[in-house]
Amino acid sequence: MTAPRKRIKGKHLHIDHGGGTKEIRKINKSGVSAPPARNAGITIDIDEKTARGSYANAAAVAHSETEFILDFLFLQPNQPSAKIRDRVISSPKHTKRFARALAENIRKYEETYGPVQ
Repeated sequence: MTAPRKRIKGKHLHIDHGGGTKEIRKINKSGVSAPPARNAGITIDIDEKTARGSYANAAAVAHSETEFILDFLFLQPNQPSAKIRDRVISSPKHTKRFARALAENIRKYEETYGPVQ
């Protein structure tokens, strides 16, 4: 087994353990990386295809009593229809946590780069 590859990007330490396993840690004031508080003890694996992601420029949201369905769409200019690129089905509790995390990240983004129009 090879040693993990480590590199620093801004205030984060990126560790590639190989086999699609990656870890990102914040650098604390003493310069020592600290594991993320919310994900302590959790290893997050991602395969290469998922890591590449997919582009979406529109979204549709639907819900029932027990779940939310988030469809991420790609709408081509001058086309009458859109293609669903990804669908995420989630519980109401997790969807609310996701909405809060998204709002917090937008706030941080705007503090750094200015308002999103």
